[in-house]
Amino acid sequence: MQLWLDDIRDPKDHGRSGAVWVKTAGEAIAILRQGKVSFISFDHDLGTELDGHDVATEIERLVHDGKIPMPGWAVHSANPVGEAEIAAAMRSALRFSSKNAPGCQIHVGLEIGTTKICVCVAEEMKDSSLMILGIGEAPSHGIRKGEIIDPDSAAESIRLAIREAEASSGKAIKRVSVAVTGSHLGSFTSTTRLILPKKPHEITADDIATVEAMVRKVTLPSDQILLQAIDGDQAHQHRCDQMSYEIGLTGIDEKSDVKETLLEADCHIIHGKKSRIQRTLDCLESLQLEVVNIIPSSVGCTSIALNRTDLLHGVMVIDLGGGATDYGVSFRGTFRFSGVLAVGGDHITSDISIGLRVPIATAEMLKVTSGSASADMDSPGCTISILGRGKYPDQEIDRISLDTLIHLRVREIFEKIRDKVASFGQTDQKKYLDFDENGTGASLIEWLNKVVLTGGGAKLEGITELAEEIFKVPATIGHARNVSGSNRIIKNPEFTTVIGVTKYAMESTPSSSGFVCCHKRPDKKTDPKKEFHTNEEYLLALQKERDRGKNTSRSGEEDLDVPTFMRKGTDGVEIKHAEKI
Repeated sequence: MQLWLDDIRDPKDHGRSGAVWVKTAGEAIAILRQGKVSFISFDHDLGTELDGHDVATEIERLVHDGKIPMPGWAVHSANPVGEAEIAAAMRSALRFSSKNAPGCQIHVGLEIGTTKICVCVAEEMKDSSLMILGIGEAPSHGIRKGEIIDPDSAAESIRLAIREAEASSGKAIKRVSVAVTGSHLGSFTSTTRLILPKKPHEITADDIATVEAMVRKVTLPSDQILLQAIDGDQAHQHRCDQMSYEIGLTGIDEKSDVKETLLEADCHIIHGKKSRIQRTLDCLESLQLEVVNIIPSSVGCTSIALNRTDLLHGVMVIDLGGGATDYGVSFRGTFRFSGVLAVGGDHITSDISIGLRVPIATAEMLKVTSGSASADMDSPGCTISILGRGKYPDQEIDRISLDTLIHLRVREIFEKIRDKVASFGQTDQKKYLDFDENGTGASLIEWLNKVVLTGGGAKLEGITELAEEIFKVPATIGHARNVSGSNRIIKNPEFTTVIGVTKYAMESTPSSSGFVCCHKRPDKKTDPKKEFHTNEEYLLALQKERDRGKNTSRSGEEDLDVPTFMRKGTDGVEIKHAEKI
C-alpha cells in the first residue's frame, strides 16, 4: 500500500494515482501501524496540531521496535524546514531498519564533474527498490571538461564530497561506482552473425549465449580500454585487457532459408582511452576507494530518467554538465546511440565573461540568476544591475546581450548533437528503422518523440523551448525516477546522473575478481594541448587566442573553446559591454 499524506493536494495531480490519500497525521499513523505501507509521500503542514514530522517520528519508533518494515518515502512539502525535519527522522529510521535487516546493501555513486564532485549514497531495500540516504557535494578542482588534469587537487575535492556524503547518510564509504565522461569516449554498433546447422534446428539457450559472447569480442585500438559488458540490461562481465561498454543487445534475429539458419545479434559499445580511465582509477586508489563499476555518464542519466514507455518510443536524454554534454538515444526498448560533446555550462559562462567583459564569477552569477536560453528581443533597453566587488565597480548589463550570448552557445550545443544523431550511418539505421526496399527512409533523429534535459544546465530559463525548436519534438526537464528519498534530491536535475549511476550499479552484477588492472603509464605525454588548472588561466589563454584571431584547434577542426559569438556572429544583435553605474 502507498500513502499520500496531504490535507489539500490530490495525489492524482502529482503522479501518485495509485496511492491512498490521507489528510491527517492520526489517520496516517493508524494505517502505518498495520505494517502494510510500502511507500509514503509526506506533506509537513497539515492544518492540525500533528504534522508530517510527527508521522515520520512515529515511523522511526515503529521501525526501531521492529513492528513495521521500513517503507520507501518522499517529501513533497514546500516547507524547507519541515522537509529537513522529516528527512532526518526517516534517515534515522532507515539506520534502525538496516540493523534489523542485515541483508540490505549500500551502493555509492560518484560523479566527477567539471564544476562539482557529487556522491550519492543509497540502500537497496528488500523489494529491490533504491532508497537515497544522502548526497555529498564539493567544488571541483583539477578537473577540466570532465577529465582529471591535476590528480592531487581532484583527489582532495573527491575526499571532501565523500566526507559530506558520509555525514549526511551515516554510512562509511569504501566502494564506489564512478561515472566517466569526456571527449575520449567513443561508441559504435557491433554486429555478430552465427550460422547454425541445417534445418530443422531449434534455437536454444546455448545458441543465444554463444552469439552474445561473440558480439562482445570487439577489436579496439591499442590505446582504448573496455569498461564493462552488459547482456540485455544486466552487467555481468569485466575484462582486464580491454574495455568496452555494451548497452544491451539491440536485438537477436533469426533468419532462415532452405540451407541454413542465421542467428544475428547487435549491441551498442562505448569505449574510452586507457590513460584517461587509469588516471581516474589512480586518483580513487589514492583515497583508498575500491571502484566496483565504471559507467559512462550518458548511460547513468538515461537509465534513471526514462521509463519503459520512453525506451520504446524514441527518446534522447541530454545531460548538460559544466565541462561536457553527454547524450544518448533510446529506441525500441534499448540504447541505440550515444556521444559526448566537450562543451558545457562553463563555456556559456566563458562566453558571457568575454562578451560582456565581466569577471568569471560575475558571469556565472548572471547565467544562474538572470540568464535565459531564449533569444527574446521584446525588451530593448532592459538592464540588470550588479553590485561591484573589490576593485570592480557597480555595473549595468544589457539583458538582450546576456540572453543572446547564452542562446547562441546553447543553440550550437543542440545543433551539434542533432547533426551527430542524424549522421547515424545508413548501414546501422537499416537494422533498427523502417527502410523501404531501396534503402531509403527516416533517420534516427526523425524517430525521436521527446528530448529529456538533465544536469545543471537544464535549469536555464527557456532551454526546453530552444530544444523543441532545434529537435522539433517536445522537450522536458528530467530527474531520477523510481527511487525514494527526499524530493529535494530526487527532483533536482543536477543529481540525475549520480543517482542513475548508483541505481545502475545496484542492477549490475560486477565480476568478483574486479574489472581492471593497472596499466603502465606512457613515457611521453600524448596530448600536447595545454592544461589549465583554473578558470582564470583558461580565460586568459582564450583571450590571447582571440586576439590572434585563432578559431581552430591544432588539428584544423573548429575550436569550440572559442566563444560562439566570435566564430559564428551574433545574428545581428549588438553585444554591449557591461557599463559602470
